Amino acid sequence: MPKHAPDTLSLVADVGGTNTRVALADGPVLLPETVRKYRNADYAGLETVLRTYVQDEDGVDCTAAAVAVAGPVRDGRGELTNLDWYIDRDTVARATGAERISVLNDLQAQGFAAGMTAPENLRTVIEGPEADPRATRLVIGVGTGFNIAPVFETPGGRLVPPSEAGHANIPLRTDEELRLLRFVETTHGFPGVEDVLSGRGLEHVYAWRRAEAGDPAEKRAADIMADCESGADPAAVEAVQWFVRILGTVAGNLSLIHLPFGGVYLIGGVARAVTPYFEHFGFAEAFRDKGRFSGFMKNFGVFVIEDDFAALNGLASHLAE
Repeated sequence: MPKHAPDTLSLVADVGGTNTRVALADGPVLLPETVRKYRNADYAGLETVLRTYVQDEDGVDCTAAAVAVAGPVRDGRGELTNLDWYIDRDTVARATGAERISVLNDLQAQGFAAGMTAPENLRTVIEGPEADPRATRLVIGVGTGFNIAPVFETPGGRLVPPSEAGHANIPLRTDEELRLLRFVETTHGFPGVEDVLSGRGLEHVYAWRRAEAGDPAEKRAADIMADCESGADPAAVEAVQWFVRILGTVAGNLSLIHLPFGGVYLIGGVARAVTPYFEHFGFAEAFRDKGRFSGFMKNFGVFVIEDDFAALNGLASHLAE
């Protein structure tokens, strides 16, 4: 007998720059025991990954499939920002044999998961007032890249429009921040949000602090975080401090644009790594530093999602809707 009944389950895949996670879902319910992770460098493209997964799951015959892509998606065709892969509905259909196909940006998938996170996987950064479950939410992803997904509850269901917010200009106010912008612009080209608020962005901030001190040097993001924790490198501590404050400023700006009275949700490996420093390095103060609207910013709670399967859950929810 086949491992799974034919034409009953959905396949969901979260395609990142380094790894792809694939799983099966029964309606909106993710089946955790079916989650598998594949290293992208070992495969020619997503079609090969999905075919491998189908074989690994005893040739499962899926009724639907949804893929989240870490890059821009338009008309069912996605391109990864940090990997030379192109993904479209036909590719997913060939690999899975599914009849219904959906291709989303990865932050859209996270948006469809908003409100589904178990309490033990949700860390409160800034307390907010009790929210109406129909209120708008905002998901902010800080990891290999940076992006957002506003989440709107409508009479026709949940709406999560795509975005590429990480490639907008970084907002700056002070002379010192302007020097950071010039440093990033000179060294790395266009100074976008992602060039400061991401893994490589943290590396840029560190290199800038070392250059400002007249002692140029570079360091990988993981090493910066380790040296910040140990206090072994003052420049690493400064870099994380700057990162946290700028993240607070940007998250506050985005909250004023989208009015997420249902909460702001930070996701991604870098967001999780810097969360222990939010209180000490002034995230909340930067988030609320909006002049005469500073009091208004108390309407928005801020949370960190610590769930590696959130995007997969969101894809399952999206297909079920």
